[in-house]
Amino acid sequence: MVKTNSPFEIVFLDVGQGDAIYIKAPNGNQMLIDGGRDKSVLRELAKVMPWDDRFIDVVVATHPDADHVGGLVSVADRFQIGAIIESGTTAETVVYKNLETKINNKQIPKVLAKSGMKIFLDNDTIFTVLFPDSDRTFKDTNESSIVGRLIYGNQSFLLNGDAPIKTENWLLAHYLPSDLQTTVLKAGHHGSKTSTSQKFLETINPKYVVVSAGENNQYGHPHQEVVSRARQFGANILSTAESGAVSFIVRSEE
Repeated sequence: MVKTNSPFEIVFLDVGQGDAIYIKAPNGNQMLIDGGRDKSVLRELAKVMPWDDRFIDVVVATHPDADHVGGLVSVADRFQIGAIIESGTTAETVVYKNLETKINNKQIPKVLAKSGMKIFLDNDTIFTVLFPDSDRTFKDTNESSIVGRLIYGNQSFLLNGDAPIKTENWLLAHYLPSDLQTTVLKAGHHGSKTSTSQKFLETINPKYVVVSAGENNQYGHPHQEVVSRARQFGANILSTAESGAVSFIVRSEE
């Protein structure tokens, strides 16, 4: 492992009922996965980024739902973005169209996510796209969510967007258990019972399950079934609705 004075950081930002995940590699490269629904993502980024830093190396828009990409318009206004990775699924919503217009006007390079794609933020900080594959015919936008596995040293983070159980089953069928086992799982779809199945939890065996959801949200996220399933396998449940931003900081071995 490369020695460095700067730790690896991943922060599940508190953006209410939505998703936004900030990642900083030890060399300083930064990734943002989703941006929540509104400008609250800027407030949260200000807590984790230097005040004069106006560059994000990679932004990942897992899928075009408003609670994942709505805040990315403000991010594109405030920051220079090295590249944006998208699922390839479009939407006819004003939020999605505003984002695409902003990307085009800012001439931000766009990359289509595909399983097997690797993004090297640092020598020991690697984000691998697990899903989607080449088939992009989905019944709804949640099914198109980019699923990625982030590895730093011997720590791994499985980031599921709004992926439903159908996608989880696809992952189980196409990857070895060792490819999916993880330290931290971001529960799919804000802890909805339509994600994070018992079979999936049994295979990936997470130590922590993070739920990104709003306090007292109208959907009842996280659903009790998901919390119970995760605890059954010994996972610790961490929720932005209860704790605010959830951070994991890993320092390199001496």
